[in-house]
Amino acid sequence: MARQVQFDQLGGPEVLTVREVAIDAPGPGEVLIRVEAIGVNRAEVMFREGSYFLQPALPSTLGYEAAGTVEALGAGVTVFAEGDSVGVVPAFSMNDYGTYGDHVIVPASAVVPRPSNVDPVTAAAVWMAYVTAYGALIDEGGLRPGDHVLLTAAAGGVGLAAIQTARRIGAVPIATTRGADKRQALLDAGAAHVIVTDEEALPARIKEITHGDGVRLAFDPVAGPRVDTLAEAIAPGGKLLVYGALDPRPTPLPNAAFYPDLSTSMFTMFRVTRDGERLRRAVAFVNAGLSDGSLTPVVDRTFDLDDVAEAHGYMESNAQTGKIVLTVGHHVDAS
Repeated sequence: MARQVQFDQLGGPEVLTVREVAIDAPGPGEVLIRVEAIGVNRAEVMFREGSYFLQPALPSTLGYEAAGTVEALGAGVTVFAEGDSVGVVPAFSMNDYGTYGDHVIVPASAVVPRPSNVDPVTAAAVWMAYVTAYGALIDEGGLRPGDHVLLTAAAGGVGLAAIQTARRIGAVPIATTRGADKRQALLDAGAAHVIVTDEEALPARIKEITHGDGVRLAFDPVAGPRVDTLAEAIAPGGKLLVYGALDPRPTPLPNAAFYPDLSTSMFTMFRVTRDGERLRRAVAFVNAGLSDGSLTPVVDRTFDLDDVAEAHGYMESNAQTGKIVLTVGHHVDAS
């Protein structure tokens, strides 16, 4: 038997329940993992609500990433051995697999090695955020040393990962936040500049920082009509990568009235996690950064698995700076 989080209807955090469920042996190409920590992501909140691009097949579990130990291997899995310390990356549909539980089965293609010096909470806070940041900024965005990159809504897990990723290659991260209360946390996280959008005009401030040039890349999880404002801050020939939809309103192409010379596209980390070679490069980059200390996930708070509804409520409050993590068996507040 295993303890797993499930929900029978769409709704708020209260629909999440922890249940005892029977768990089979892993099938061909699958791995059974004893879970120690689980990363909580905005995608899972949206999935539970019914606002994600994928609709849950109810009753449903959920969860994209975790850290733990291999307990059993399905037929054909030869890369790992029982007892290996591993992480789980988002490389599957939550209608097929989920990581919210103390024992979970996931496809071997979504399992990656965990360095021996990386603890489970840190490992659970890594993969969604850092693979997204690496994939968008470096693999797809072509960010180079010295380039300015604009990171909007930067106080979340992906935004903080993107700050560190940009710093690691010598780029210049410019972070935005709506209110001034998160300014210092973003500076402490490595942002070269922080723009408080409730107080400052973003395009003008970007032009001031970049001496009139604009940024080479903007990385945005908000979308909606405000992409016009972002377009004004991007240098000619630059890129706008949208990776979320926190604003549910339609997202237009940047206003053609001023003919912005930029490319605009949506980015999903599945482009990396479902491509074996791209994922291999991403894992190598992230594990190297974890080992040398240049990539250090910021964990805002952890919750016990039994407090999963509280954890989702905390994410919905937008009070966190960094990652929210579920732990199996204990409750810790990180500071």
